[in-house]
Amino acid sequence: MADPDRDTPPEVLDSKRDATRYQVLVEIAARQPAVSQHEIAETIGVTSQAVSDYVRDLVEHDYVDKRGRGRYEVTKEGVDWLISRTDSLEAYLERVTSDVLGSVEVDAAVALDPVEEGTEVGLVMRDGVLHADPDGGAARAVAITSGDRGEAVGVTDFEGVVDYETGYITVVRVPQVTDRTAVDPDRLAEWHAAGGLVATAGTEAYALVTRADIKPDIRFGTIEGVTEAAVRGVDILLVVGPDQLSPHTAKFREANVPHEVLDASDL
Repeated sequence: MADPDRDTPPEVLDSKRDATRYQVLVEIAARQPAVSQHEIAETIGVTSQAVSDYVRDLVEHDYVDKRGRGRYEVTKEGVDWLISRTDSLEAYLERVTSDVLGSVEVDAAVALDPVEEGTEVGLVMRDGVLHADPDGGAARAVAITSGDRGEAVGVTDFEGVVDYETGYITVVRVPQVTDRTAVDPDRLAEWHAAGGLVATAGTEAYALVTRADIKPDIRFGTIEGVTEAAVRGVDILLVVGPDQLSPHTAKFREANVPHEVLDASDL
């Protein structure tokens, strides 16, 4: 059963007057003790006369003390009133965000061809990126924005499963800088010619890859980046320094990403 207190909007949203009263008190607290009613009026979008009326009301309710011409301070009672309204407002906004907006699942996809808002599109994964195909597909969604070919469009109301395989990670461990074992960079170049992304972790790894005349696609945050790319169906050649191997493979195992480990000196 719904919680009536939880579902009821906070008092500060009961009327425009309550909301404006809250705004005026917040602005006074932010500007005290020298308070310009004209500046408050411009900030919250009401007339100076309206601000004057609200300030007089707040003084009468002991939420604000008048210290002289143009000088005001929020009282303890005023602070307590603000806190109570702010807490209820935050709780309400949290519910709206999690229960209402969170239930409307929207994703972004790259249009393979022009997409019209409100039409059904197919969903396919290409190079680790979700794409929207106006010709349809096994997995489907409804476009909530329009877009030309290559533009991102919003999609929702998903049906089916996007068909793609998890990528494969080939991990190549390079020797420490003090290890004088010879490594042939041409073997890396041969593998790279087959496609996929190249990632490096560690200085020794970066040096070997650049000697092979390859520009790494991923150089930083490789533990998360390489894992996410593979989960999205991208094959990866990951070249790692000796101290980088264990944390990477531990993450791959955790994410159930298929991978193998080779030693650069054996290539």
